[in-house]
Amino acid sequence: MIKITLKDGSKMEMPKGLSIIEIAKNISEGLARVATCAEVNGEVKDLRTVLEEDCTLNILTFDSLNGKKAYWHTTSHVLAQAIKRLYPEIKLAIGPAIDNGFYYDFDTDTPFTPEMLEKIEKEMKKIIKEDIKIERFNLTRQKALELMKDEPYKQELINDLPEGEEISFYKQGDFTDLCAGPHLLSTGKLKAVKLLTSSGAYWRGNENNKMLQRIYGISFQKSSELDEYINMIEEAKKRDHRKLGKELELFFFDETAPGMAYWMPKGFTMMNTLIEFWRKEHRKRGYQEFSGPQLNSSILWKTSGHWDHYKEDMYVLTDADGNEQALKPMNCPNSIKIYQTKLRSYKDLPLRFNDVDVIHRNEKSGQLNGLFRVRMFRQDDSHNYITEEQIGSEIKEIVEIASYLYGIFGLEYQLTLSTRPEDFMGEIETWDRAETDLKNVLNEICGEGNYRINEGDGAFYGPKIDIKMKDCLGREWQMGTIQLDFQLPQRFNLSYIDKDGTKKTPIMIHRALFGSFDRFIGIITEHFAGVFPTWLAPVQIRILPIADKHKEYSQKLLKEFEELDLRVDLDDREEKIGYKIREAQLQKIPYMLIIGDKEIEANAVGVRSRKEGDIGQMSVQAFVEKIQDEIKNLS
Repeated sequence: MIKITLKDGSKMEMPKGLSIIEIAKNISEGLARVATCAEVNGEVKDLRTVLEEDCTLNILTFDSLNGKKAYWHTTSHVLAQAIKRLYPEIKLAIGPAIDNGFYYDFDTDTPFTPEMLEKIEKEMKKIIKEDIKIERFNLTRQKALELMKDEPYKQELINDLPEGEEISFYKQGDFTDLCAGPHLLSTGKLKAVKLLTSSGAYWRGNENNKMLQRIYGISFQKSSELDEYINMIEEAKKRDHRKLGKELELFFFDETAPGMAYWMPKGFTMMNTLIEFWRKEHRKRGYQEFSGPQLNSSILWKTSGHWDHYKEDMYVLTDADGNEQALKPMNCPNSIKIYQTKLRSYKDLPLRFNDVDVIHRNEKSGQLNGLFRVRMFRQDDSHNYITEEQIGSEIKEIVEIASYLYGIFGLEYQLTLSTRPEDFMGEIETWDRAETDLKNVLNEICGEGNYRINEGDGAFYGPKIDIKMKDCLGREWQMGTIQLDFQLPQRFNLSYIDKDGTKKTPIMIHRALFGSFDRFIGIITEHFAGVFPTWLAPVQIRILPIADKHKEYSQKLLKEFEELDLRVDLDDREEKIGYKIREAQLQKIPYMLIIGDKEIEANAVGVRSRKEGDIGQMSVQAFVEKIQDEIKNLS
């Protein structure tokens, strides 16, 4: 018998040699019907996995991300099976689950047309209806290569596996694929499926490799869930920040500077408003802002470790004297230089240096995506220097700031612990200590187990807490990050004088809460569909005179509002008032002030609100108090 601890803490004893799906049936037939995979001692496992030792077991369903991924991974295999049935000459590459569905890459010289996708989807539904049993088996390397003799990409993957690595396959009827799993028990477990788009993709993401054709798709347990998702996609298209950025005259991209946004006056006004708000909040909490060089000698980056771990993502050049330089991809080494300018004491800590300098990263062109993935951006950065005893309190305060900032925009968030990557720097013992420190803090903030763990996704110098936010469409975004770093302070020989007069090495926290101002503006543009709150809107008021004789009074109002630091413009074009109102509505301006004879006589304004509609006439003073109150309350 083996002892099994379930997620709720309850324990049970079961005979050795039972599979997870058999154990699920013993717990509940209903659970077994909806199970997709499981976590055994925190590691994702297939339902076919046989348990031989005591363990913790969490049986997953479609309600969890890993449960969804098993469902979507199975759907990707059904896609590949449909392709092989319809187009047997096409070669298979890879087909993983991703955070929002799945994709599969195929070697074909002919791009997939909408008509082809429709045909493939129909064949997938046929395979699902056939309810084909899915079986897992392992082979030796030689037999695996022989089985995949007609699939060159699969053979390459097999040859790249380390010696002794398990080589597993999944078979469903006439189709077999190289795969580590996990997968559902049969194709009939899938329900609603939809192929979304097709695009080109380089094999293994390397632009020197052949261009393959990638098909993206999604699947759900219910047709209603699929309908909701499709509606969400359609709504997301309307909210696309790249489209709205042009329409609202905020920003645009040009082929002369790939991955680098042109910020137009309205957009840059909003950017600066957001930055000033961020500065004010951080000044209250003891943060000190600095600015550093854009270009640093390679010596700095070699000391920090970025030269060895990050060089391919940096813009490297040679100066007039033949010395290697690099545009900074992050601010941490410059922050360290500020720390080193004088002797520090334990009384100085926590010491918090924040900055909003422009940074550059040499992202591949295929990865660029509007403001979400760029080559130049402004990070809402800070580097906090602390003692080991201050880890918990400092991180808790950072999370409190994040919670306040996100709450203003109505954004929910979840915390994820990202642990040691393969390409790490330093001693494993130091990493283990850092990860334990972060787990203790997360257990205190969230409650034990109420946060995600993303194994192997930490920075090369330390583990981190990633902050993932949800927008009004339920989409999740990677935004803030809190990174605990024992390495860089040691590499730069940082120190402080402790209470006993000895020198000690501080711990460094790298943190950005918006992620970057650029990316955050992209996200809230879609979240608000361009309808920004009054305090952030690039133009808060538009004055609309009905006729020429009303322009003088309108000019007077314009000047008054500008002196009050309200963001206002005047539409004095020779156009009908209805046309001007429609234009202002399309620009999503919070307030339109209609100026006619009655308003001039009463020293008033006719107020039309984006949110409330036609409010009617108000005195100028009453309107000013109304909008100033909104701005003060960040609404």
